Amino acid sequence: MTSATDPDPRTTVSPGWSKPTASATEPPDKAPRWSLPALIAILALAAALYSWNLSGAGLNSFYSAAVLSGTESWKAWFFGSLDAGNFMTVDKPPFALMVMGLSCRVFGFGTWQMMLPMVLVAVATIWILHASVKRVWGHGAATVAALVLALTPITVAINRDNNPDTLLVFLMVAGASLALRAARDGRLLPLLGSAACFGLAFNTKMLQGYIALPAVFLVYLYAAKPTLVKRIVNLLLAGVVLAVSSFWWAAAVSLVPADDRPYIGGSTDGTAWNLITGYNGLGRIFGGEGNGGGGGGGGGGFSGAAGIGRMFNEILGGQISWLIPFSAIALVGGLVLCGRAPRTDLTRAALLMWGGWTALHYLTFAMAEGTMHPYYTTALAPGIAALCGGGGLMLLRAFRADKRWAWVLPLALGVTAAWAIVLLRRASGWNTWLWPAIGVVMALAIVGLFVFRSGQRVRLLAASVTAAIVAAIAGPAAYAWSVPYGAGSGGGGMGGTNPTAGPSTGGGMGGGGGGRGGFPGGGNGGGPGGQQGQPGQQGQQGQQQDGQGQQGGFPGGQQPGGGNGELPGGTAEAGGTAPNAQPGRGAGGGMGGGPGGGMGGASSELIAYLKKHQDGAKWLLAVSSSQSAAQLVLSSGEPVISMWGWSGSDKAMTLAKLKELVKNGELHYIQVGGGGMGGGPGGGSNVSSEVTAWVQKNGTAVKESDYSGSSSSSTANQSTIYRLDASDVS
Repeated sequence: MTSATDPDPRTTVSPGWSKPTASATEPPDKAPRWSLPALIAILALAAALYSWNLSGAGLNSFYSAAVLSGTESWKAWFFGSLDAGNFMTVDKPPFALMVMGLSCRVFGFGTWQMMLPMVLVAVATIWILHASVKRVWGHGAATVAALVLALTPITVAINRDNNPDTLLVFLMVAGASLALRAARDGRLLPLLGSAACFGLAFNTKMLQGYIALPAVFLVYLYAAKPTLVKRIVNLLLAGVVLAVSSFWWAAAVSLVPADDRPYIGGSTDGTAWNLITGYNGLGRIFGGEGNGGGGGGGGGGFSGAAGIGRMFNEILGGQISWLIPFSAIALVGGLVLCGRAPRTDLTRAALLMWGGWTALHYLTFAMAEGTMHPYYTTALAPGIAALCGGGGLMLLRAFRADKRWAWVLPLALGVTAAWAIVLLRRASGWNTWLWPAIGVVMALAIVGLFVFRSGQRVRLLAASVTAAIVAAIAGPAAYAWSVPYGAGSGGGGMGGTNPTAGPSTGGGMGGGGGGRGGFPGGGNGGGPGGQQGQPGQQGQQGQQQDGQGQQGGFPGGQQPGGGNGELPGGTAEAGGTAPNAQPGRGAGGGMGGGPGGGMGGASSELIAYLKKHQDGAKWLLAVSSSQSAAQLVLSSGEPVISMWGWSGSDKAMTLAKLKELVKNGELHYIQVGGGGMGGGPGGGSNVSSEVTAWVQKNGTAVKESDYSGSSSSSTANQSTIYRLDASDVS
């Protein structure tokens, strides 16, 4: 899967290896004329895909609210607080929010201002990968790797969203590239830079930032030029840098007294250390800690049942799996071709680096029993891309130089085309012309490879290789194109909370990508034929939790955010919309050009009423979940308390704390009822029931007619807002 014009293996040798091999690593001394224009074109294409019509794309309101709060309070910016009053943080470390928050501090708050740094780092990731592959395999391999990464469907989808994964992948790719340079040059500084990058990745998404780290450090330990003792000492120094860059934020948070800091969302005790080891740690792998209990249900249901074949199922297959077979064959073939190369052989080191990256991410995501969203798999894309470019070049060289290898590259290309046809046929009725075209073009390309394999007909061979590349990336390119342009039916599922690419291919609680409601299998296009997915067990818990959706909702008929219910979902992380979510401002977090992009489901009259009677309170309202709080923060521009966090299991609010807030005049309005705090997890049913009973006993219910002129009364399934003052606290 790379250019046929790269150096011939019969005339090129690996550095430090006297015998000519097909694993040659010397790139051309002079870049071919097409290399820079090709790179610029790929970067421009990526920038267009990641930024086109962003103002019309739905973003994750959970993170949008935190970014807005960070522009209003430096304390909220540092802690990653959901609200500017700093009652609770989001359930992630704040580094990505800090980056977006600084951009919004400079340029103002809005979609473009928030997404500008994310688009820039997404494009920079492609450039870094190109540079890293070019140093080992040359310009042709680097160009293929850059193109594959740019057009990976789930990467396009997540790079148009304000989830932290875009920044996470950038930092990890930068770290791997620096480590590979350190192994090549034997210098300490690039290794320390690599460790710092992985530490910042940890502060972007905690333990997910470490998945590739074992491969990176082991490759340096094995393949770097210095002596073994020196390599061990350098790794120990890098470990110190890694620890400092990873744990500075958690350490700083722990130094702030609990009463002076927000509750750390996602934790069970309000500490960052618990968040690291629990919800954002082993809980992701084994379930529990707010992550559900297995791949077939709970959080794992977003991506289907856990198992070795998960990346190829109907949910994830079209998002990430297109080139996994080719990359696996290229990895194995490349390692065999390296043969008895010296320990420091850069080709083998690069294969082990990117192969280890891919294998570790694959196994982690495939076997994870906890929350597993499709967009996590974007972290697989750089490894797949590097192996397709570099390993593909090695297979091409071996194909030309050795008859024993003449069948490997054609086999890899044939398997790639066959799998693309399977994936495209899953999307019934979507671009039905594409899969036959891929089959025909790939067949002609393979024939051309054999016909022009030997001799001097290099340009014809190059044309065959180019045709094979086009056939291999046509499927993922079509999926990627669907995200910003909405090509095809149901293309581009940009619900903000669970972005995916391409058409709908699955059903039920983890149904295929592309359902615009954001939850696989839900909203529009959740299952075959566009039927609406049914709530799974966790989604039903979410319905019970907030009194939202069909179980009741925010006073005025809808919860903040509109639609039929962006529900807590019980175990979903920030980004997990419940099965009944509908497209629109609510599901997407609708940024528009300013806060909220509209008023969401909470009526403007209600917002105006709460502001008018805020009476100097620090918080406008207290609600059960972070979803409701986020929508209200965006709609009102005021701090709103989330009492139980995203999953409903946070113990942020207690009766004693609520009484203290009311007594001090910091909070007057609390939302209860509708199966909300009394019926959902609510930080523990006893706590939520206790809070609900006290509010209903001592507070004064706000009638809908007080703010909307409507005479309709609250029902048992509808949430109610209560007013409490210091005099109501006994």
